[in-house]
Amino acid sequence: MAKGKDVRVTVILECAKCTRNGANKESMGIGISRYITQKNRHNTPSRLELRKFCPFCYKHTIHGEIKK
Repeated sequence: MAKGKDVRVTVILECAKCTRNGANKESMGIGISRYITQKNRHNTPSRLELRKFCPFCYKHTIHGEIKK
């Protein structure tokens, strides 16, 4: 039988630096770096933050979990 809440959930990580600096990103044609990954809900109940490469900033930045 399937449970209502799975242990592993899919999360989206978004560049924190791009979202802070990007008020007019749509008009400039520059995007926001996003990654899709999974996390274990029991081991990490808080929001996930990882250092990932941002192709728009051209360096490794903090990518934080966002809501779907």
